[in-house]
Amino acid sequence: MKRSKWDDASLIAELEPSAAGLLDRHIAAAREWFPHQYVPWSAGRNFDGPLEGEPWQEDQSRLDPAARSALVVNLLTEDNLPGYYHALAVNSTREGAWGEWLNRWTAEEDRHASSIRGYLHATRAVDPVALERARMAQVGTGFESPATGCLSGMAYVALQELATRISHRNTGRFSGDPVCERLMARISQDENLHMVFYREVLRSALTIAPDQVLVAVEENVRSFRMPGHAMPGFAQMAAQIAVAGVYDLRIHHDDVLVPFLRNLKIFDLEGLGPQGEQARDSLASHLEHLDARAALFVERRAQVLAARQRRGQVDRTSAPAAPVSG
Repeated sequence: MKRSKWDDASLIAELEPSAAGLLDRHIAAAREWFPHQYVPWSAGRNFDGPLEGEPWQEDQSRLDPAARSALVVNLLTEDNLPGYYHALAVNSTREGAWGEWLNRWTAEEDRHASSIRGYLHATRAVDPVALERARMAQVGTGFESPATGCLSGMAYVALQELATRISHRNTGRFSGDPVCERLMARISQDENLHMVFYREVLRSALTIAPDQVLVAVEENVRSFRMPGHAMPGFAQMAAQIAVAGVYDLRIHHDDVLVPFLRNLKIFDLEGLGPQGEQARDSLASHLEHLDARAALFVERRAQVLAARQRRGQVDRTSAPAAPVSG
């Protein structure tokens, strides 16, 4: 149906068949898994407290400080699931296929925090008291969605799911622990399927409201921030993660934004109106600017790390900081 401007209610109704088909496809592709099978319980022992176990000490952790930061950021991000559910429900609906998808998505996402926390506790990778206090602060703060409507919400979640998939997978690889890598790879598979759902909804929306989709995508690409940006100590941990190469501007540009926009053929679309063309021009300009910033950061990081290595200082956790947003 052709119309000049779609309101949210009309878009949600028009895209319902697509959501239903994508939900069916997701269920067929998803594979059941059990978080408890990915946690090395045999490595665990009691902590101090009511069970009178051994207090946590930093030397008990075998992980690089940057790997610990990455796992904490990933976990605290996953912990805020109630806020994400609310944001998605507000920007869509809890009825029909949309509601079925939202419930399914929530159930699958809930496995991620429990399994990462189990791994961190069993391996004594991080201070459990500090971790719990950070969780209370993070969830207590809630989540303020950047979305300004259903298309904006879908665009943000599609980008966020892809960014989270990359971050999880890279964290596992960087950890140096095969158990951690296996767990994070499994979680990444969920995130990829979630990204595909939202990306394909956007693809369907492009056929009926291309200009509005372009505007929503441009807004979210330009202002993108990870959903955990408000967590305690995020800036410092994000810098560690960027310096380590787990997730930085180069990865954000090359592995998230460019593939996402290419897959939707954003720069090949024809028949856009003035708003769509303007949004696409802005996207191209932003990508060019981000690419230049990423190149500068990578160059500076290499110079600083090389200088430190020459001086015998190989601490990779304190080099020039770079945000993990766009």
